[in-house]
Amino acid sequence: MNRLRVVEAPSRTPLELLVADYLQHVRSAGKSRKTREFYSSVLNRIFLPWCRREGIADAAQLDQAAIDRFGTELLEEGGPRGQLSRVSVHTYLRTSNFFLSWARAAGAATNGKAQLPKLSRKILEVLDRSEIRALEDAAPTERDKLLIRMLADSGLRISELLGIRAQDLHEKGRDRFVRVKGKGDKERDVPLQPALYARLHRYATKGRPADTYAENVFLALRKRPGGDYHALDVSGAEQMVRSAADRAGINKRVYPHLLRHSFITWALRGGMNPLQLARIVGHEDLTMINEVYAHLTSSDAAEALMKLFHDEE
Repeated sequence: MNRLRVVEAPSRTPLELLVADYLQHVRSAGKSRKTREFYSSVLNRIFLPWCRREGIADAAQLDQAAIDRFGTELLEEGGPRGQLSRVSVHTYLRTSNFFLSWARAAGAATNGKAQLPKLSRKILEVLDRSEIRALEDAAPTERDKLLIRMLADSGLRISELLGIRAQDLHEKGRDRFVRVKGKGDKERDVPLQPALYARLHRYATKGRPADTYAENVFLALRKRPGGDYHALDVSGAEQMVRSAADRAGINKRVYPHLLRHSFITWALRGGMNPLQLARIVGHEDLTMINEVYAHLTSSDAAEALMKLFHDEE
């Protein structure tokens, strides 16, 4: 008669326990589900397996030489699925640095910090204001026209826009705002020009289907079989924007996030304060603006400076 044997699970190393504590910290800090899953994937599937192969079981072993070896291996040999792009390596090492920085603050004796590989800056192609007007004109319904105009004139992420409800619209004196829930479930008030606010308010209160219990402003155009209307999803919004671009004859790859890029570019070229702009679009600091909007030229900078002197006269 065979006897069952109880096999004890291997005990986790101090470093593995520290990573688990960090991921719990990330969760308690309110990071989004996608962010938590990405951090967990990088640390548990890439960073910790490398540490095990190197015989690293404690954070004290993660000195600069060890972290440099980790970065070199990612660049030269890749990850579990093969060669990695420099962008992927940059992202993985940046995530590892987040963990190392937290570990040091928590008292771990580690002084290593990954050196991030330099990335080539891509020119970001955006839509100008005439193309945005053509895109809106080509949209077949008021729902679609309003969705395009909101993306183009507020800089909202598509997920933020699709999540708004009528009660999220509010006024403060002469100013008009929509309250959105951004990354990490952080709420912020985004200002809208009065005409656009009035248009959104009118659609939210009178333009949606009357026989629905859904609270979202932007709904699918058809009911579910035997049921209620449901909120328009990201895939449906992306398809709508692509179709409008085809009808407008815009020979660019057009997608909702491009309208956000176009808004930020337009605002920066108009001389808007980058700190105020970052607050409006939900960036925690200026890192994204500095890294992504390198397509702004020296002519843009000169024009902004001349505008300052003109306003002084």
